[in-house]
Amino acid sequence: MTRIAVYPGTYDPVTRGHIDICERALKVFDHLVIGVADSPSKIPYFSIDERFDMLQTVFASNERISIKPFSGLLIEFARECGADVILRGLRAISDFEYEVQLAGMNRSLASEIETVFLTAAQRYAFVSSSLVREIASLDGDVSEFLHPDTLARLSEKLKNTQ
Repeated sequence: MTRIAVYPGTYDPVTRGHIDICERALKVFDHLVIGVADSPSKIPYFSIDERFDMLQTVFASNERISIKPFSGLLIEFARECGADVILRGLRAISDFEYEVQLAGMNRSLASEIETVFLTAAQRYAFVSSSLVREIASLDGDVSEFLHPDTLARLSEKLKNTQ
């Protein structure tokens, strides 16, 4: 039996923290589907196509990871992917309360799908996409937090919006 997990997020942009969670998840699951959420209410900096492309580039050599855009209910997306697990990353205790609420709601909508939490590696526990964007917009060095291709895309986007 193949164990499939869905790792949903906006990935605006994908950080090394996201990458770390994905790589560690493959120690537990046979296949990981990265679900790129449309999330128009969050007003993403990158379009869903740009975020999808960044993830495709970052994980191009990994056959056990697939990337799919989605909108609507996460539970429906997980079912479409044949997943029996939703994977969520936790950076800090402040993430926990919100994530437990989501997990409870998802369990009430689809009891056959479990939610599993992975904590961020200590070196990425403070890294968030929004913080990376903010630092980069103020000309700070964020190269240690991003894949080189993602860094180039963020730099280009910032250059074009100034």
